[in-house]
Amino acid sequence: MDEQAPERGFLHDAATAVWHSLEHQWGSGHLVTDRGAARWHAPAALRVVDGAVEAVHTPLPGVCVEVRRRVDGELLRERYAVVNTAAEPLTLTGLGVQTPFADWYPDAEGSLERAVHAHLFTGGTWAWALAQPMSGRGRCLGLVVREGALRAYAVESRNQASLSHVRGHLVLLVTDRARNPEAFGGQPALHLAPGEAVTLEWELGWYASVAEFTAATRPPAAFSAYAAEVGKPILVEAAFVDSPDPGVQVTRESEGRFRVESSVHGTHTLDVGEGARTEVLFHLPLEEMVRRRVAYIAAHQRPVERPGLLAHAFVPVDTRTGLRLATNGWSDWSDGSERIAMPLLLQQAAARGLADPEEPGPLLEGWSRFAVRHLLDETGAPRRGSFSRHIKPRLYDMPWLAQFFHDRYCVHGREEDLARAACILERSFELGGATHLSIGSSPTTTAVCGSLQAAGQAVRAAALRDRLVDSAREFVARGRRLPAHEVNYEQSMVAPLIDLLTDAHALTGEAVFHDAISERLPWLLAFGGPQPHARLHGIAIRHWDGYWFGANRLWGDVFPHYWSTLTATTLLRLPATLRTPGTDRLAEAILRANMANYREDGSATCAFVMPSAIDGRPGHTADPVANDQDWHLVLWLRATGATSP
Repeated sequence: MDEQAPERGFLHDAATAVWHSLEHQWGSGHLVTDRGAARWHAPAALRVVDGAVEAVHTPLPGVCVEVRRRVDGELLRERYAVVNTAAEPLTLTGLGVQTPFADWYPDAEGSLERAVHAHLFTGGTWAWALAQPMSGRGRCLGLVVREGALRAYAVESRNQASLSHVRGHLVLLVTDRARNPEAFGGQPALHLAPGEAVTLEWELGWYASVAEFTAATRPPAAFSAYAAEVGKPILVEAAFVDSPDPGVQVTRESEGRFRVESSVHGTHTLDVGEGARTEVLFHLPLEEMVRRRVAYIAAHQRPVERPGLLAHAFVPVDTRTGLRLATNGWSDWSDGSERIAMPLLLQQAAARGLADPEEPGPLLEGWSRFAVRHLLDETGAPRRGSFSRHIKPRLYDMPWLAQFFHDRYCVHGREEDLARAACILERSFELGGATHLSIGSSPTTTAVCGSLQAAGQAVRAAALRDRLVDSAREFVARGRRLPAHEVNYEQSMVAPLIDLLTDAHALTGEAVFHDAISERLPWLLAFGGPQPHARLHGIAIRHWDGYWFGANRLWGDVFPHYWSTLTATTLLRLPATLRTPGTDRLAEAILRANMANYREDGSATCAFVMPSAIDGRPGHTADPVANDQDWHLVLWLRATGATSP
């Protein structure tokens, strides 16, 4: 417990989590060996030696786990040693320690007051964990490995019992070879002769800021960037840099300075210093990736086998086989909702000359008629999909549909498209949109208002603007008491909240909105951590979409998740008084990181599930379904502002 904030729980316990159990208490653990596997919890012996508490566990015959804890000034030092006490060699293929950081969402107010984001970096000898208050304010609890190595992490208690409001129990792993030998660049087998031990020592302490903590980790390397276009270099300052990937070229420019390059699109393992490892990303240019992705969508994600207008939808596809997915009654595989990103991407690509000039027009015209007939009811309210008429309207879908029709108005100038976009937004407010933080609602509403004004519909534009500003006032008054959406609290609520306040400030100039943005900006930034890793740096934690949107039905952290791009676009829209070179650099890093979700052939993954294992199932894998990840490209193109529709 932090004495400066006693209400905040940095660790889970049975009082706060009904799914918490003894096996997940701090310092418990597991091992997998060639003699069997076991967990440890209650010690066989407990003693105090020279002011340190020592616990001895005997989870397997001939195997001893010794845990030593002592307070050193303001730090707690913990040392874990697995000792081979038998007369024959021992091989370890699994070794993990439970660190149950309280990363969960009871509700928005409770999350901001009592919970933490756990930012993990398991880079071998360069490894740490940072438990940061979700409010972005207050002391952080930091764990830094000082001896030994952490090469992966796993998640437990992540299933239908905990659902989307809980990240689960986090397990730091010395190795996870038994379950996932290729995870995080490779998991070793640890061989112990009789009497030998493998040790892991870390220190825990309080830190006033993220910057203070990262300095305390004593980074062995500094990067000019974690992601770059293919053919452009990433500069690394370190004593040693190398890569096991043949597509990566490492050039030593001078003492302690290296140039890393690759012409191969994708993430690449990088070894930095002794026993330290991370990943960098080299990606195709944005315009080229859009071209390839649009071509793939047109070729593989249109259900042309359907009759009539239904053939003009866009649907998920299994990239392993090219087989389009049936809805199967699963809303997140429907032909509506998040799949709206695909026609939006085609429309923006066409406007920028990034698609076959002959192809997008008929596809978009067909989708427009499909959406009017099958995704909107007679009142302008949305359906989750053409086969989801039994499900109530989903507010999230409304700004996306309005955006599509507004973009078509910008391209073709047809009054019916502008009228439909405005009608959808007006209907959204009627259905409760004023108290729902729908993604894209505020930017879309302001854009539609601008077009209405220019088209001579000033009264209609003013009415929509008034509703937008009234909504912002409502959220200022609510403070931390944000209403629960599909998840109790998440980054994709906070980013739209700040967008709303930013637009209200731009429309009114009132200081109350500027102050509200300043207060809430740390909430948004706290979702992303400072890990020196292409998939993790600044990327908002999101840990349920592999289950809802993918084929593998895996819970667990998705890094990077495309909605992390919302942090980037929100930062780029901030008032000039709050936008800084630092926020611009972070935005660029987030936008580039999401390029990891696309392949060179234009196929994609909806979820790279990061943990090495989730409830024992192997993770650290890209789901084979291309589904909803194109929002990243849509948002990045829109953020560029050039020749946008």
